[in-house]
Amino acid sequence: MRLTQLRSFHAVASHGGFTKAAEALHVSQPTITTQVRSLEDSYRVELFHRYGRSVRPSELGERLLQISRQVFSLEAEARQLLADAGELRSGHLRVAAVGPYHVTKMLALYNRRYPGITVSVSTGNSQDVLERLLDYRADVGVLAQFSRDRRFVAVPYSEHPIVILVPAGHRFAKRRSIRTAELAGEPLIMREQGSTTRKAIEAALKSAGVEPKVVMEIGSREIIREAVVQGIGLAAVSEVEFVPGPGLHALRLADTEARTYAHVVCLGERRDMRMVRSFFEAIEAEGGRPAAKSKP
Repeated sequence: MRLTQLRSFHAVASHGGFTKAAEALHVSQPTITTQVRSLEDSYRVELFHRYGRSVRPSELGERLLQISRQVFSLEAEARQLLADAGELRSGHLRVAAVGPYHVTKMLALYNRRYPGITVSVSTGNSQDVLERLLDYRADVGVLAQFSRDRRFVAVPYSEHPIVILVPAGHRFAKRRSIRTAELAGEPLIMREQGSTTRKAIEAALKSAGVEPKVVMEIGSREIIREAVVQGIGLAAVSEVEFVPGPGLHALRLADTEARTYAHVVCLGERRDMRMVRSFFEAIEAEGGRPAAKSKP
């Protein structure tokens, strides 16, 4: 049985005749007649009782009509699902990010533009994010650093200066900024090896001729914050990650351009998929950087 045969049967049964069925399907009446006759002959059944120019479904035809109603109702539902997805009225976007700070604003921008899209977010390090993109567990990624890779499209989104966190009782706590050289001899709490923030502050210290006095390495931003409050040492964080609170003060580095960045990344082969493209477009439309246009 072909779907076109079932569709012709359904039209005849629903409209009460071959002529009206042909008009509804925008085909010729002989085509409808042939499709229905072929279906009956294939299974050696009678689907309609014919009374001159009028027809009425047989008992078997009535039972088949109940099924065909379900089939074409599901077909209509499938068409609507695809139409809604194509117009981004529904769907699911999966975002992988290295942390909540850079991605939160992007998600808010996207939600305002496409409120019908469900967004799920997973977090991990840079390698985790890239692996999720490569095996299609994520549609777009948000990274703090990105090395040239022809498999991906990467677009800069934002940049943020590095600030130095000091406890409230520290001698720097009443100042707005310091020179990088003033960090000489200060106990420093560093992010883990490979961290974008760590690379930025290490480069600034090296440029200033300062040998860092690292007293602790911590991978968690929240634990670093608490360690500074407790007076264990000073820490460098991206300004976007700094949340003011009691016992904590943030200082700018007056003589360096040490910064962290946010990049939006997707697989090059998927950059023109509607759902993926919509994320870049939403950021561009709401004041972000230009949408992805070429590979890095």
